Amino acid sequence: MKFFIAAYSDIGIKKSINQDALSIQVADTDNGRAVLGVICDGMGGLAKGEVASAALITAFSKWFMEEFPQMIHEEVTENNLQGSWNKLIQVQNKKIMNYGDELHVRVGTTVSAILIYRNQYYIVNVGDSRVYEIREGITQITKDHTFVQREMDMGRMTLEAAAVSDKRNVLVQCVGASYIVTPDFFIGSVDRGTTYLLCTDGFRHTISGKEIYEKCNPWAVQSEQQMESNLRYLTDLNKYRQEADNISSMLIGLYD
Repeated sequence: MKFFIAAYSDIGIKKSINQDALSIQVADTDNGRAVLGVICDGMGGLAKGEVASAALITAFSKWFMEEFPQMIHEEVTENNLQGSWNKLIQVQNKKIMNYGDELHVRVGTTVSAILIYRNQYYIVNVGDSRVYEIREGITQITKDHTFVQREMDMGRMTLEAAAVSDKRNVLVQCVGASYIVTPDFFIGSVDRGTTYLLCTDGFRHTISGKEIYEKCNPWAVQSEQQMESNLRYLTDLNKYRQEADNISSMLIGLYD
C-alpha cells in the first residue's frame, strides 16, 4: 500500500503566533509501512499555547521512535496501544498543568492522532481538533469535546444552534488545562482509495463539508504536491472568509 502525505499550517489573519503544531512520521516495518499523524491546537495565557502543543507533538514523536518499535516486537493490539497513548496523555497533562501553574496562566492543547498500521487505523482525540475519513463521502470519526457538542448529546441544543453559538469553541476538556482528561479512542479498517484528514478547528469553521470533500477526496489528490496545493487552497478560502484562528491540516492518502 502506497501513502501520499501532506500538511499545511498558517498563522491566519489576526493572531501574532501560530499555536498549532503538527507532525507526520513514517516507518518501514517487517509488516509494512506505519504512519503516525498528530495535530494539536494550543491555547493559553501569555501566548504559551504553542508550548503546550509542541510538548504533545514531541511526546508522540518520541513514542513513535522509542516505544512503538518495541510494541511491534511484542504485538500491537487495541488494548496495549490505547493504554500506551492514555499514559502519554496523562503524563503530558500533568507536565503542562505544572508549567502553567509556575507561570500563573492556564495553558492547554487539543490533540488528535492517527496511527495507520497493518490495514488498521488507531485514533486518539482530546478537544475539538478532528479526524475525517474521506471515500465516497466524508465522515467525521472523532467527536468534539466542546460545550455545544455536550449540549447536543443531551438534547438541549440543535446542530443549527450549535453552529452559531458564541460557546461553540468552549472546550470541556483539553490536555494541560483539565484536572481529569478522558481521551476518546477509535479503531477501524483502512482501504486503498481513502484519505484521512486531520485538522484544527480553524480549518473547518468557514468552509463546508462539501468543499472539504471536493478538495480532499482520494480522486482529487493523486500526488503529494496536489494534496498540499489543495490544503493551501482551503486555508486561503478560510482566510478570505475572515477565519480568525490559526489554520492547520494534514492529509494521509492510501493508494495502490
